[in-house]
Amino acid sequence: MTHATFCCVGRHRNDPRGTGQVLAITGAVLVVLVLVVLGAFFLYRSVMGPGTANMPEGDEVMAEAEDEEDLGTLHVRVTGSSTEILVRVTGGEVLTDTSMSTGEYVTYDEPQLDVTISEPDAVEVFVNGEPYDLDTEAEEYSFSVRPDD
Repeated sequence: MTHATFCCVGRHRNDPRGTGQVLAITGAVLVVLVLVVLGAFFLYRSVMGPGTANMPEGDEVMAEAEDEEDLGTLHVRVTGSSTEILVRVTGGEVLTDTSMSTGEYVTYDEPQLDVTISEPDAVEVFVNGEPYDLDTEAEEYSFSVRPDD
């Protein structure tokens, strides 16, 4: 019987991990964690964001929405083809920046708003409960809404 002895081959050593390796693993875990949290945050914002367009389910809902008491500071309803609508608080947060199609509407009660509508002839706008005439306006029309307008 022959025994082979390898003097230069040893057993695997159980050394503690080096500082660099620990930092690299910790950094990778933190990056993955940050990406997951940011992804969840932006998914939540896109699904539950303020000023999302509402699609009424019937004529009864539409009649209630157009009641002068419920129109708020600004009420925009799409009556024609789809249009891009941007609504923001003056000097602040964007409330809506979306494409809306026929029958969809948004209502806001903020005191000061800046509004841009890509197709003014495709929407009905009410400012402080009163109709706002956009029939003669060009594409990409912008205007400001104040509570006393």
